[in-house]
Amino acid sequence: MVREQYTTTTPGTSLERPKNEYVYKIGIYGWRKRCLYLFVLLLLIILVVNFSLTIWILKVMWFSPTGMGHLRVTKEGLRLEGESEFLFPLYAKEIHSRVDSSLLLQSTHNVTVNARNSNGEVTGRLNVGPKMVEFHGQQFQINSKDGKPLFTVDENEVVIGTDKLRVTGPEGALFEHSVETPLVKAEAFKQLRLESPTRSLSMDAPRGINIKAQAGNIEALSQMDIKLHSSDGVLLLDAETVRLPKLPEGERGGSGISQGLYEICVCPDGKLYLSVAGVGSTCQEYSRVCQ
Repeated sequence: MVREQYTTTTPGTSLERPKNEYVYKIGIYGWRKRCLYLFVLLLLIILVVNFSLTIWILKVMWFSPTGMGHLRVTKEGLRLEGESEFLFPLYAKEIHSRVDSSLLLQSTHNVTVNARNSNGEVTGRLNVGPKMVEFHGQQFQINSKDGKPLFTVDENEVVIGTDKLRVTGPEGALFEHSVETPLVKAEAFKQLRLESPTRSLSMDAPRGINIKAQAGNIEALSQMDIKLHSSDGVLLLDAETVRLPKLPEGERGGSGISQGLYEICVCPDGKLYLSVAGVGSTCQEYSRVCQ
């Protein structure tokens, strides 16, 4: 570019136009021009690469107007198709599967579900680990499909709401404390055994205890004593034959004549013994057993 020079004169005077002795060129020439073109070309290349990467990411991530990949945005919320992996906590009001499939929560370590109140405090926690399932809360309850409580646990008691509790283990069931139940029954063709290896076994009922064996014997074994006590009533042994084979036989001062007939006598402390039967009672004569 050439810079033009202007000269002002007054009217009536004439001046010669000066010659163009000083001409200044304005512009980008030489290596600066090549660097500018190279920089513009580099910007174009970067723009094309960024646009290509953007298209590739959109294609790989399956972006669409309704969502991204297996994630779909619907009126009811978010819908995930197939398996999904969450690297950070997931906050949701409700999680459910499709009608024709089940819901699977899987982790290489633990699966923890927390319930929080309005202050952010954890009020309930369910932790599923490789060796144990833990629940922290005030009450744990399992309901049937019609809403009937099947199993309830709290700090005071454990309630089993089913009609029948079945224990299939070979060792049976172990209770460290008392058990309250209206019926204890064995399976068909199986024996029922109530055992206390190191302590006593006690059965209490306000209106009686009924022990029945439809096709077998009833045995009561104890290392010490077996007590049958009725607070208000009688003790009835109703059977065709009642046998007491190991009762001690009482002795009297003189020699008695035994014909194989005995009577059962009772000591003041409740001990039973046999005495040789006579015309009258002979319990007083054979009362040395009670001493």
